Amino acid sequence: MSSPTPISRRRAAALLTATAGAAALGSFPGPLRWRVPSAALAQGELERITVPLDWYPNANHAGLFLAQERGYFADAGLAPEFYTPSDPTTVLQTVGAGRDAFGISYQTDILLARAAKVPVASVLALVQTPLQGIMVLASSGIERPADLVGKSVGYPGIPSQEAYLATMLADDGAAMSDVDLVNIGFDLVPGLISGRVDASLGAFWTHEPILAEQEGYPTRMLKVDDWGVPRYYELVIAASDETVAQRGDLIARFLGATRRGYEDAIADPVAAIAALRAANPDLDVPVEEAGIKLLIPAWTTGGVPFGTQTRERWESYARWMAEHDLIPADLDVAAAWRGDLAPAAATPVSA
Repeated sequence: MSSPTPISRRRAAALLTATAGAAALGSFPGPLRWRVPSAALAQGELERITVPLDWYPNANHAGLFLAQERGYFADAGLAPEFYTPSDPTTVLQTVGAGRDAFGISYQTDILLARAAKVPVASVLALVQTPLQGIMVLASSGIERPADLVGKSVGYPGIPSQEAYLATMLADDGAAMSDVDLVNIGFDLVPGLISGRVDASLGAFWTHEPILAEQEGYPTRMLKVDDWGVPRYYELVIAASDETVAQRGDLIARFLGATRRGYEDAIADPVAAIAALRAANPDLDVPVEEAGIKLLIPAWTTGGVPFGTQTRERWESYARWMAEHDLIPADLDVAAAWRGDLAPAAATPVSA
C-alpha cells in the first residue's frame, strides 16, 4: 500500500495561511537576505536567490530544473536555490516576509493569504487548470457526483475542499447532507483502495491515480471544474509585494528563464524528467513520467502562452471563494496577481 500522498500535505497550506494570518510573519526583516550587493552584480556575479517549492521536486517543477540545468537562470544573472522547506505550509509566509525571493504556491492559497494580510501576489501561473478532483475506483460504478449519495467521501479536512464537494454535488442535484464526509488526513490513496472510504477528495489527477494504478487499482476522476467549480490556476509563482514594487527587473529575469525551461520541457519531456531526477535522486521516475504527460497540456490549456494569467480567471474564482465564505467579498483581488511582469511570451502553444 502506498505511503500518504504529498498532494494533500501541500493543500494543507490553505488552513495554515487562513488561520495564521499576518501575525505569523512577525516583523519584516528589512533588506531581503537574498539580494547580492550592487558591487558584486557590477562584477558579473550571479544573484543568489532562494525559492521554496510547494513539496518535493516532481513533474510540476520539471521546467524549473530544466532551466537550471541548461543555464537559463545563469544567463539571466541568477543562481536560484530550489528547496523543499521542512514545513511547506510556510511558503507564502517566508516569501511575504522577504526571506525567500519567490515561492511555488496555489491560486487558492494566494487569495487566502491576501485575506490574512500576507503581502504576496502571483506573478505567473504554472498550471492553467485545476488538478484536483474526487478519485473513485473504476470498479465502483461512481461516474458523477450524484452517484456519491449514500457514500463516504474521504478528504484531508481542508475547508476549500469541502467547498469543492458542495459545489460539485449541487451541480449534479445532490447536497452535502447526502454524503458521509470523513477526514482521512493524507491517506487519499490508502483510504480508497483499502475500502475505508468510497471516494477520495483532494487527489490530483496528475499524481494519485497513477499511484493507485501502480498498485493494481484503476481509478476514475471527477474533476472539480467539470462540476461547477470555476476554473482556476492550480500552481503559481508567488512574490512579495515588496519584490513586485521594487524588483521588477528580478521578476522579469526569473520568469523569463522559467518560461524558457517550461517551453523546453513541453518540447522534450524526457530531458525534463532527467533534469528533475538529477535534482531529486529519490524521484519515482515512472510516476513522474506519466505525470508530465498529463501536465504538459495543462501548462498551456486553451492554447495560451505558458504563464498566462487573466483578470476574469482571478475574479471569477474569488467570487466563488467568497460565496463559500472562504474569503471576504470585498477582498482586493487585483492586488493578488500581476500578469504584466513576465517578458513577452513566444508563440502560444496548442493545448
